[in-house]
Amino acid sequence: MNGNYLMEEAGKYETVVGLEVHAQLLTNTKLFCGDSAQFGAEPNTHISPVTLGYPGTLPVLNKQAVAFAIKMGFACHSEIERHNYFARKNYFYPDLPKGYQISQHTTPICKGGFIRISTASGVKHVQLNRIHLEEDAGKSIHDRDPDYTCLDFNRAGVPLIEIVTEPCLSSGDEAAAYLLNLRRILRYLEICDGNMEEGSMRCDANISIRERGETMLGTKVEVKNLNSIRNVKRAVEYEASRMMEDVGKGKDVLQQTRRFDALSGTTFSMRSKEEANDYRYFPDPDLPPFQVTDAFLQNIKENIPDLPDALIERYTRDYHLPRYDAEVICDDKETSDYFELLIQQTGAFKAAANWLLGPVKSYLNENNLTISKLPLKPSSLVSLILMVEEGKINFSIASSRIFPELARGTESDPLQLAVRLNLLQTGDEDQIQQWVMQALEKMPEKVEEYKKGKKGLLGLFVGEVKKISKGKADPKLTNELLIRTLEK
Repeated sequence: MNGNYLMEEAGKYETVVGLEVHAQLLTNTKLFCGDSAQFGAEPNTHISPVTLGYPGTLPVLNKQAVAFAIKMGFACHSEIERHNYFARKNYFYPDLPKGYQISQHTTPICKGGFIRISTASGVKHVQLNRIHLEEDAGKSIHDRDPDYTCLDFNRAGVPLIEIVTEPCLSSGDEAAAYLLNLRRILRYLEICDGNMEEGSMRCDANISIRERGETMLGTKVEVKNLNSIRNVKRAVEYEASRMMEDVGKGKDVLQQTRRFDALSGTTFSMRSKEEANDYRYFPDPDLPPFQVTDAFLQNIKENIPDLPDALIERYTRDYHLPRYDAEVICDDKETSDYFELLIQQTGAFKAAANWLLGPVKSYLNENNLTISKLPLKPSSLVSLILMVEEGKINFSIASSRIFPELARGTESDPLQLAVRLNLLQTGDEDQIQQWVMQALEKMPEKVEEYKKGKKGLLGLFVGEVKKISKGKADPKLTNELLIRTLEK
């Protein structure tokens, strides 16, 4: 595509995006039967006559799935529908064993709402159209056999919520920011693991363009089954550019369903979509309508944890953390949970954040661990932080010598470890003065330069004392003694 040409067209048109996200719920069993909903089993081992839709079988609604959907609705500021029923969505596809999918059509369990995002363009509330419950289909596998498509029905019947936005996103960056925050909310609520590579969170993007200032939506293209947040961003940007180039050349935008090729960063047409499919929805005759009571709603609301936006606000307001630090801590629930345990035991909030985002994060990355697998208890890290704050040991020694031992679980008491390794800082003025004299005697020329006005050399002398003392000299007292000695 011609880059200069597209820059000109981009000024004339705006991109409009709506996203549909399917999130598998972390229930133990499927939406309408007792078959396991766990991922990763051998093909066709989590199935039963109900999953396969055998004649005479009856579905029974999973109450936990309903609670999870409502939980998401509360987190997204949605209106909760009290009177619900399920409908059959009829279509044929090989991995749909019943020949229909049980879904909510007329009455989504959650209506409206929004998810807050923040991008370089500012803060925006992404408006939701609905969140509804439905069952997942099975999986078609095309690369196991050269002559046949293989079908795995383990996923069939697994509970999903579909989260549908209004067409209110305007760029690939906004789409990515929305998905990041959506996934973060799902994980904080512990209702979906958000692993797009495993298919437990899947995204379809509806993309169109229109002239700036226009209010009517343009012809949309749907890009199906995007399997990463990065690919959603890339697909939106590519499609918008493709449409702008076509319109600029006088071509019509065709309503299509397309797929994204991650290798080339382009999309390709699967099929034209002239009209909406007729799924012949009708209420499922085997599932009675269900009512959501006040008591049920209240119990769910009381068990919703603090969510990322609220935590970020509290960390920046009450603990005076930089917003960046707060956002990184809250990006992952396990990390924010660990931070909560730290700040319950120490008022050194910034030091706790620095340790978490510095040595702890580096250690986890180097050892391919999550923080839940870290042997180091928050109380031990708090003790180490306190030792640094009190000047018993400097940060460099604490992070390079003490912390790795604690992180491996070989020692639980930082103070005992520091004593055993002879790493505690000393405040003995006579001892530090000896180290100061040794440092200065090694660099007589630099001492003369300092006395002639090169005060910036003080750091060099401090470093030398630190080296001679093997990090045991108290930094504050070292500075004082160096200045006193040099100014004589």
